[in-house]
Amino acid sequence: NGWRDLMRSSLLFSSTSNQPTMFKLAAIASLIAGASAFAPAQQGASSTALKAFESELGAQPPLGFFDPLGLLEDADQERFDRLRYVEVKHGRICMLLSFFMCSFFQSQ
Repeated sequence: NGWRDLMRSSLLFSSTSNQPTMFKLAAIASLIAGASAFAPAQQGASSTALKAFESELGAQPPLGFFDPLGLLEDADQERFDRLRYVEVKHGRICMLLSFFMCSFFQSQ
């Protein structure tokens, strides 16, 4: 009974006169949100330092070379190769650890 009373007292399920107004507002808001999903995105200016690594493996449209932390803003090819090597090494260690953790908990 408590749940039904709560649902009846809410704005969506009330029988007051503002129910159609709330429904219309919700419908209009969802239409605007849906239409904005298909609007063209603003193209920002990209740094020239990141253009040096656009041809590397992993650079894919629409983002291109993705460096959200800006670690390679003033980097050369040697620094890029070092960070790529470390990333692959850490990924392999994590995969190995997750395999051992799964097998450890499976055996118990």
